[in-house]
Amino acid sequence: MSPGTLHNSLLRPSVLHILRAAGFHSTRPAAIDTLVDLAARYLDLLARQTAAHAISNHNDCVPTVTDVRMALQDVGALRPQIGIMEEQTRGEEDMRGMDAFLKWIVGEESKEIKRIAGMLAAGGEEVDVEIGIEREDFLTVLKKKHSKTGEESRFQGTILGKGADVRPVRVEGGPIESIEDWEEHLRVQRQRSKAPSTRQQSSAPLSSVDSPLTDV
Repeated sequence: MSPGTLHNSLLRPSVLHILRAAGFHSTRPAAIDTLVDLAARYLDLLARQTAAHAISNHNDCVPTVTDVRMALQDVGALRPQIGIMEEQTRGEEDMRGMDAFLKWIVGEESKEIKRIAGMLAAGGEEVDVEIGIEREDFLTVLKKKHSKTGEESRFQGTILGKGADVRPVRVEGGPIESIEDWEEHLRVQRQRSKAPSTRQQSSAPLSSVDSPLTDV
């Protein structure tokens, strides 16, 4: 499975949750694939714009809230919004787009998406991860469902699990036991192979000097 196919597969449930929260209960697979592709392209554009603003504003790859806000403006997520030049002319910042975005985040539409995704507690309150009331997301549940032992060892070393431990590669059948020793062995051999040629080059000028025997 290619990285693009895997990422789209991981994004697909989130798109389905949003559609279900919006009132859709069925659709064609081609429509879902199109929406997932659009969502992936939109998130990729948002990430690229955020990184670009982070480099431009403070020459750092770690973005700040300001970098994310500017990227949201670039991709059209904050509406209505006047241009920067008009804001400077008026002498005030237009916060209508940001206020509408924050209102949507804490509004009923966002809560319905969280409820469909299982991120709301039984009483309808939002999950508070700081006090330890954290529910498992769909990916964790799906991994446990397909793992007979209930452990993550099956996914270790993959994008869905923990990274594999870095272990030295042992070479058997000789005095050299590791790749580092083999590299050192090759380096010594190269130095030895260059040594005779160096002596020949150093003795070459002496052969061009006239010997006393030539005068005889």
